[in-house]
Order: sequence, then structure tokens, then C-alpha cells
Amino acid sequence: MKELIRAAFEARKYSYSPYSHFEVGAALECEDGTVFTGCNVENAAYGPSNCAERTAIFKAVSEGQKNFKRIAIVGGKKGESVAPAPCGVCRQVMSEFCKPDFEIIMAKTEDDYEVMTLSELLPKGFILDE
Repeated sequence: MKELIRAAFEARKYSYSPYSHFEVGAALECEDGTVFTGCNVENAAYGPSNCAERTAIFKAVSEGQKNFKRIAIVGGKKGESVAPAPCGVCRQVMSEFCKPDFEIIMAKTEDDYEVMTLSELLPKGFILDE
């Protein structure tokens, strides 16, 4: 778990957040052990901005991966560290690609973190019947 959190901190360094100044990094672990990272990328129009979690998930999907185990998320203003929870849009994207027992690691440091499952964070997610 610490390796995944470290990877999220590394990804946070690439955050493009000139408006909120809130830098976020994420590291997504696939079932096969492959890790994809992402950072938040803001835009002056706000709508086109993308969260770190979705960046990592979209990178993985674009490379043919769709079986995910867990994600570590770190963030905060420059020089700070908080344990950020995924926004509603990210939770919905996770529900599209992840199982209910998918783990979300919200980390302040490598040793200070909380783990919740997707079903705990999004108990009644929007899912289409197949």
C-alpha cells in the first residue's frame, strides 16, 4: 500500500492547478499489478478540468485495462497534505469500471490514510441494468 501511496505523491508533482492551487495525485492498481498514475488538470472554464482519479482510470482504460484493485489518492495545497475523498463524478466513473469492493485509499502520508470500498463511498450508485 505504501508503494501505491508513494506513486500517488509522485503523480501529484505534475498537477496543473493554477486556479484552485489544490494539487492531487492518484495511483491506480490493476488486478494484474500494473499501476497507472494521474494528476488533476484544471482549465479556466472549469468544466473541461479533470480529476487525478479519472486521469488514472482513463489512462488505464485507453491502454486496454479494465480490471482494477484499488486507487491511492493524495492532495492538498502546495506544502500541505490532506486525505482527499473522490468527488461525485469520480465515484460514478469508478462505479462504471470497478467492483463494489474496489478500495479507495485516501492518504495524508504513507502512514496516515483511510481505506474505504467503492460501495461504502457510493452506496446507491447509478448503474444501468443490462
